Amino acid sequence: MSSIRVGLVGTGIFAKEKHLPAIQSIEGSPLKITAAYSRTKAKAVEFARSAGFDESNVFDSLDEILNNKEIDVVDALLPCQNNLNTIKSAVAAGKPICVEKPISGNMSDAKEIVHIARATDLPILVLENFVYHIGVAKVQELLPKIGKVVTFIHQATGPFNNSNKYLATDWRKNPTHVGGFLLDGGVHQLAVLTELLGEVEFVSAHTSQVRELSGDVDTVASTFKMKSGSFGTYTYTSALGACEKTNKLQIFGTKGSIIYDYSPKQGGGKIILQEGEFASESNEPFEVSLPVEKYGGVDSEFANFADAVAKKDKSLLKCSVERAYHHFAIVYALVYSAQKSGALTVVEDA
Repeated sequence: MSSIRVGLVGTGIFAKEKHLPAIQSIEGSPLKITAAYSRTKAKAVEFARSAGFDESNVFDSLDEILNNKEIDVVDALLPCQNNLNTIKSAVAAGKPICVEKPISGNMSDAKEIVHIARATDLPILVLENFVYHIGVAKVQELLPKIGKVVTFIHQATGPFNNSNKYLATDWRKNPTHVGGFLLDGGVHQLAVLTELLGEVEFVSAHTSQVRELSGDVDTVASTFKMKSGSFGTYTYTSALGACEKTNKLQIFGTKGSIIYDYSPKQGGGKIILQEGEFASESNEPFEVSLPVEKYGGVDSEFANFADAVAKKDKSLLKCSVERAYHHFAIVYALVYSAQKSGALTVVEDA
């Protein structure tokens, strides 16, 4: 497979610590980062040195990246409110593009991105690494064993980390995107939930802003009604006092249950399956320990992107733009419901 030359836009923390090493780690990958642009040119120059390409390929604008014939695809790590214009420009230039989650900062932009993606044959990927977790695939494999899903409990709670390096970024300190940390962080858990249980139809939610540094609401407790007919609860916050950080999805069916615990304390995570239609038929729980994923699925999403680009087939993308839109639309519905004192709120289709 011939090389796919990547122009990276936005050379901040996640680009240096996750995108670059993850791409370089993929054995036999055609992806090669060969150019970069950042608003702060010194950061892009530093990134070029780390990535091993010549500083002459550090550009002064996004347009220079897009118009360069020596660049095949774009990897953009920008504040989510910039995703629409960046995607528009990439498509106009005929270049496949991946952008970091969330898909956008507002509903109208998110819907427009979906329409753009539907109208082009170019692969457009919203990078959501949790979709690619080994644990998600394993739970999908085990789900049929518990019969029809009846209900679920999804808990994603943790203490406030006031030294979090990402907290200092301007677009997080002064958010213009809907939902603040519920969107920025919470889309990960919503990606896991919907990947396993399908799309959400209605929500009822209550939110609060516990920490001033969050910039917006940072805590939600809610109930979900799924399109499949199942229902359950979703709680998300990273704004609490001292407590153990927990990411746990419990799924209860007519013939058993599954606990998917991907909390940090679990390393790679664990899955507990218990089968039995009745109490008298309950089997002993069966536990699966999951391996630690060094790059948290970031390597897998880039391998997926490379495959779709090389084969010129956007249908190969595991996390489609439509799916990323749905993650966003759930957060939008949660925020709206809370503003209406928990009113039942439809999750909008694109």
